Amino acid sequence: MSAGSQPTDALGLRSVSIAYDRHRTVVDALNLDIRAGEFVAIVGPNGCGKSTLLRAIARLMRPASGTIMLDGRDLRDRTPRELARELGMLPQSNVAPEGVRVVDLIARGRYPHRGAFAAWTPDDETAVRRAMESTGVVDLAARDIDTLSGGQRQRVWLAMALAQDTGVLLLDEPTTYLDIAHQMDAMELFRRVNREQGRTIIAVLHDLNHAARYADRLIALRDGHVVIDGPPTEVLTADAVERVFDLPCRVIEDPETHTPLVIARARG
Repeated sequence: MSAGSQPTDALGLRSVSIAYDRHRTVVDALNLDIRAGEFVAIVGPNGCGKSTLLRAIARLMRPASGTIMLDGRDLRDRTPRELARELGMLPQSNVAPEGVRVVDLIARGRYPHRGAFAAWTPDDETAVRRAMESTGVVDLAARDIDTLSGGQRQRVWLAMALAQDTGVLLLDEPTTYLDIAHQMDAMELFRRVNREQGRTIIAVLHDLNHAARYADRLIALRDGHVVIDGPPTEVLTADAVERVFDLPCRVIEDPETHTPLVIARARG
């Protein structure tokens, strides 16, 4: 499925509850709609259910109840290969097979688009090359993944997710391990992919200022519930940040982007 062919609603969650056991519900009866082409940031304190929600959308864990719809169809109706053509995910941490080269790992992102014995195509080559160029890992192509720094590995995994070429891209703390310059590069890349390719992006972010600067919409979770949902100017107010994070703060206008800028108040 190409990004441009998506219907109005990319994702719909209906009464979704997620639990790790019968006594610990992490997400509780959540209803949510995410429109095609949105850049959505999910924010909230540790343990509020952000990453768990993303894993359920990626069908890496099964909700205890409720339904998750992708392009109007229940996720459970898709084969794994079919789902992988439509939805890609960059998790918090990844483990690569020992000794695999960077270019070969990124090429694995093309697996959902190819038959078991299909020949490598020009489209595959273009997707991999574009992903490597956009993440700045071309010069690492021949390196073994296990020789790279944490930041380099993160960019390689991101390239693999981009090479998968899905209409929906899930990002779980995607700037982990990246220095500040590469964090900004990554966030700029996500926005460019969203704007120019029309991909729906749903990202779990800890940095509220990154979320405010780059996302169209913020969903703030606490204790498995949506506390506030809307554009950054509505979600990132001093009262809302304190309510969600228990963090007294000031919110001013970012002089560069005119988006909300959260400044924590000194404690004590």
